[in-house]
This record gives sequence, structure tokens and C-alpha cells, in this order.
Amino acid sequence: MSVVEHVREMASAGLHSNVRLLSGLLLTMSGNNPELFSPSQKYQLLVYHADSLFHDKEYRNAVSKYTMALQQKKALSKTSKVRPSTGNAATTPQSQCLPSEIEVKYKMAECYTMLKQDKDAIAILDGIPSRQRTPKINMMLANLYKKAGQERSSVTSYKEVLRQCPLALDAILGLLSLSVKGAEVASMTINVIQSIPNLDWLSVWIKAYAFVHTGDNTRAINTICSLEKKSLLRDNVDLLGSLADLYFRAGDNKNSILKFEQAQMLDPYLIKGMDVYGYLLAREGRLEDVENLGCRLFNISDQHAEPWVVSGCHSFYSKRYSRALYLGAKAIQLNSNSVQALLLKGAALRNMGRVQEAIIHFREAIRLAPCRLDCYEGLIECYLASNSIREAMVMANNVYKTLGANAQTLTLLATVCLEDPVTQEKAKTLLDKALTQRPDYIKAVVKKAELLSREQKYEDGIALLRNALANQSDCVLHRILGDFLVAVNEYQEAMDQYSIALSLDPNDQKSLEGMQKMEKEESPTDATQEEDVDDMEGSGEEGDLEGSDSEAAQWADQEQWFGMQ
Repeated sequence: MSVVEHVREMASAGLHSNVRLLSGLLLTMSGNNPELFSPSQKYQLLVYHADSLFHDKEYRNAVSKYTMALQQKKALSKTSKVRPSTGNAATTPQSQCLPSEIEVKYKMAECYTMLKQDKDAIAILDGIPSRQRTPKINMMLANLYKKAGQERSSVTSYKEVLRQCPLALDAILGLLSLSVKGAEVASMTINVIQSIPNLDWLSVWIKAYAFVHTGDNTRAINTICSLEKKSLLRDNVDLLGSLADLYFRAGDNKNSILKFEQAQMLDPYLIKGMDVYGYLLAREGRLEDVENLGCRLFNISDQHAEPWVVSGCHSFYSKRYSRALYLGAKAIQLNSNSVQALLLKGAALRNMGRVQEAIIHFREAIRLAPCRLDCYEGLIECYLASNSIREAMVMANNVYKTLGANAQTLTLLATVCLEDPVTQEKAKTLLDKALTQRPDYIKAVVKKAELLSREQKYEDGIALLRNALANQSDCVLHRILGDFLVAVNEYQEAMDQYSIALSLDPNDQKSLEGMQKMEKEESPTDATQEEDVDDMEGSGEEGDLEGSDSEAAQWADQEQWFGMQ
């Protein structure tokens, strides 16, 4: 057995560190004495050495060695009749031992994707003849084409994956995300469904995700629920995660949290979707639960975007925007397609007054998730923050036409209309329609209450809020009800509502301010004493502000380190 064969055996056994050391020494020997190894042996040594570098995540070095290996293979082809083993044309034992040139190119493409050099990855894979492309090469090409916006090429590659592997479900999702009709996708799997028992659910699964990618959340939820209720697919974590995400998109946060919790109980190491779960918990003021979730996810893996997003949500809702910005940017570094990370960073930038930068992030989120309403909400909030009411109105109308007239889109359009005195009546009509569809939709209730407050119709507002709180409990609704009760001199009940709001979210500053204002009005003497105490504590408050400034500077320095300016 030759020394090269020993290297090959160690590579097959997964002894990468050993392969790296020995192949490095042998390549140096070959450089000093070109006659020591044959061209085919040198080609093998270069490939095995590059593979060991790839395993050690030294991707640039690996690309360099793979390139040298391909050059060596090219020279070998000119001087020898031995051809590479590509699955069809291997004719000699020597050729069968040679690493596949196609596999080398695939590994190079993997290196380029890890280095975020997608164009180079596409170029190297495009150089492989279509007939020689394996399913994994077509899958990588499809994903790269999709990311680059080359939708037609992406669809072709996904279809080629399904032609070779008709049960490649991620390829099916890829096609559906590119607006390929569910019926067309299902037709590509019909033969395998009919030939294999217990696969009758697959056509329903395709139908469900076709609804997901067309933004028809209600039908998607109903279809997935019908799948999840089947005995063979009951308690499937992926289906529960999809249901949770769909409820979130539909604005049903209560059911979304419930489904995330079920999925988490079934799989304690679940990471996918936990960024959305953390965001929902943070919105409800459950910051301690968010912190615990973040710690648990970091213990599972810090190489995914989700733990960083969850920690970022904790910082954002603790009003530590600079830190939230850093954590969001770190998440994007790990996964540039993380919609939740883009939304987190965009929101942090907006709240820090960097509206134009925030707009860029929200637009990218919309490109990645055109059916998610929260992406549009973030962008519209930026437009309103910069007094670009016209742009906000155009965007809200586009969303209304694209995603359909549901409670969420009606409320979003009404939100913009409320900013212009001319369109107040239109806003009222839109909100009435939204509440007719979903009387419990919190955002619509809040906006309708805001409109009634402007008109000083407090009794109507109280009736609206009591009706909305009949079957749910929400901090914001209780607080607004407290404000309305104060306006009609129902102080005791208003105090009760503020107390309930603070029990749901102890960090809700507006509820705390409402309660303190009432206490001052009830007891002028106490109010004077409190003002004196406030004056005495003024220097302490300044100290807190100085601390937040130094923290912002610290995180700003880290932003520069990670290239986020």
C-alpha cells in the first residue's frame, strides 16, 4: 500500500487532522522533488489536503488548494488517458481511485458560499455540464439562483432536483416560493405518491404550503390542521412550527405562542422559529421568559441567527436599542436571509433616529418575505416617522391590493389614513370593516380607540374596549381603557385597569405614568412630596442616562468591529 493510499484511507475514516498533517508534508516533499509522486497521486494529495482544510473551516485556503488540484487534474488529462470517475465513465482501477472532479467543484462552491462569494459559487457550478450535475449540485444552484434573483434558472434547477428525487420536500418549497402552481408541483410527485404506501398526505402537504406562499393564511392553517390531526402526523414538530408561524402572520398571537410552546415541549432542542417566539414573548412584556429562552438557545447553538435575535428582542423591549442593533447585525452575519433579524435591526435603527438605514432593512425583509405583513408595517412606520405620508399611503394601498382585504391590511391602511385629517372618515370606515371581520383584533381595536379619543367619544371607546377584553387580556387594551375611564371620572376602575396592565407588563411605562398621575390628582400634598423626591433623585437619573450613553458608545464600537456602520 502506497503512502497516498494511506492518506486516502485516513480521509475515508474521517481523520481530518491526521490527513492535514501528512498530506502537507507529502506535498512539500513533492515540491522539492517533482518526480517523487505521479501526477495522479499529487492530484489526490491536493484534494485530500483541501478537504481537511474545509473541515477546519479554512475556506480561502481550501479554495486555493482545490484550484491547484483542478489545475493538476487538467494537466493529468492532457498527459494521460486516465479519466475521472464521474459515475459513468470510470474504466480502470486507477481512475476509480481518483477523487471526482465534480465533487471538487462542489466543495469549492461550498467554500465560496461560506465566504459569501455567491457569484463565484454560481460560476464554478455553472461550469459543470448539465448532465453531470448531481441532485445536491442542482439544489445548491437553485438556492444560489434564487438568492441572486434569477428566478427562471432557480425554477429549472429545483425541477431537476425533483426529477431525480421526487420526495425532495425542500425543493418543493423552493418551487412554491417562486410562485410555481401547487398543482404543477404535485404532478411531479404523483408517481411516487401512488407507488409507495402511506404517502397520501403528501399532496395535502403540498396544497397547504402552496397556500402559505400565496399568503392565504386562513386556508393554510385549516389545511395544516387537517394534516396535523391525522394520527400518523400528529405532534410533528415541523407542522406545529408552521402553524405557529401562520397564526403569527394572521395576527393571532395567542394561538401562535401556544403552538410554539407545543413544538418546544416535543423538541427541547428546537431552534427554527424560536426568533418569532421570542419576539412574541417580548411584545407581551414577558422579558424574563425571553431572557431564559435566549440563554437556552445559546446553549444549543450560537451559530444560528435565532439566539441572537431573541437576545436582541430582550434588549429592544428593554429600550437598549444600541445593543439590539448589534445583536441584530450579528444575527444577519450568521444568516443573511433571517427576516426576523432584519426586522429587529430595522426597528432598532428607526428608534435610534437612523430612519433611512432602517428603510433599507425593511425593504430587504419584504424582498425575502413578501407575504409577511409585519415587514410592510415596519417600512410604513419609517415613512410615517419621516413624515413621508404619501409614500406610506402608496405602500399601504399596495399591501391592501396584494394581500387582500383582511383585518390586518384594513387596519394598516387605516393607520396611515389616521395621519391625514382629510382621510379620517376613510380610516373610520376601514376600522369598522376590520372589526366586523375580527372583533378581537387588537391592533384594530387600538386604532379605533385612538379615533374615538380624538372625537372625545369616551363612552363608545369604553364599550369597544370592554367588548374586546371579554375574551382576552392585553396590557395595551387595559391601559387605554384606564385612560378612557379617567376621562369620564371613573377613577377607581381606571386604577384597577392600570394595575391589570402592569401585572401583564411590569415595564409598561404609560400605565405606570397613568397610575402616578391619578395618585397625584387624588392627593395634592403627596404629589408635592413626590416632586421633592424627584428633585432629590434628579442626579441619579442623570447618572442612569450617562450610563446608557456609555453603553451606546460601547456597542457602537462593536458595530464598527462587525462592519455595521
